[in-house]
Amino acid sequence: MSKAMPVISKYMTTQPHTIGSDQTLEKAGVLMREFHIRHLPVLKGGKIVGILTERDLHLVETLKGVDPKVLTVSEAYTPDPYIVSPQAPLDEVCAEMASHKYGSVLVEDNHKLVGIFTWVDGLVAMSELLGTRLK
Repeated sequence: MSKAMPVISKYMTTQPHTIGSDQTLEKAGVLMREFHIRHLPVLKGGKIVGILTERDLHLVETLKGVDPKVLTVSEAYTPDPYIVSPQAPLDEVCAEMASHKYGSVLVEDNHKLVGIFTWVDGLVAMSELLGTRLK
């Protein structure tokens, strides 16, 4: 008898740090460094509008004439991030992440951000599942 596929909420990081689209890139960088994170969901009026990654931030900061103290998150984030419900099957989410090379997935319930699932969370899930299912 096989076990049921776990859902994403089992492995996601709850209450992720976020940033407003009107905040500066400098503030985003400070948050990322302070909390040791590489992905910041971007909100506007409490709604998810995108994701700002460490890579996005680095790319913009290396452009000539760009001042992270002035430039806002809205000018650097990636719109339309991959969003799933907390009940999304782990295997489907991981397959989609791999297929599109997504570094993270935002988890939304009733139009509210409730978590983030990164590739690191995916490795934690894989480690746990391999450890329990292959014994």
